[in-house]
Order: sequence, then structure tokens, then C-alpha cells
Amino acid sequence: MARVLFTRNLRTLFPGLEEIEVNGATVADVVAGLESRHPGLAAYIVDERGALRKHVNIFVDETLIADRVRLSDPVGDGVRIHIIQALSGG
Repeated sequence: MARVLFTRNLRTLFPGLEEIEVNGATVADVVAGLESRHPGLAAYIVDERGALRKHVNIFVDETLIADRVRLSDPVGDGVRIHIIQALSGG
């Protein structure tokens, strides 16, 4: 299982969203697992085609994922996945 961590702004939008363990062989699998536990969360992470949104970065351990379109980067047991949503505004 991978341990997924979130920025505070996502936790504000989804009360009860804390560090969570999710099964999955790829980042896409992990996002699907997150969506099943927290409906609507994936819409903040990926677009309608499943590609990573421009303002979101995902790190597997300390490495930024390479595949922002299919999210095919592999995920192993015991890794830490950081989902970071940038904030913008004026």
C-alpha cells in the first residue's frame, strides 16, 4: 500500500481527509482508490480525461511523476505519495 498525503487546502474541501493508505500499481490506480473513498476528490486532481490538472503535482516519494497524462508511473508498497495543489489568486 502507498501512503498518500495531501495539502491543507484539499483537506479543507474534504473534511476527514487525512493521510491515507491506498492500494494501486500506478498513480492512476491510487487516484481511482482515492475517488472511491472520497467521491469528488479526483476532480480536483485530474481533468475529465484523467490527466493531471495543471495546478497539481504528484510526487512518489521525492520524485515528481513523469506521466502527467496517463498517470502510469509505478507505485510500490510503502511509498509516500504527496498530492500538492497549488493555490492562485490575486
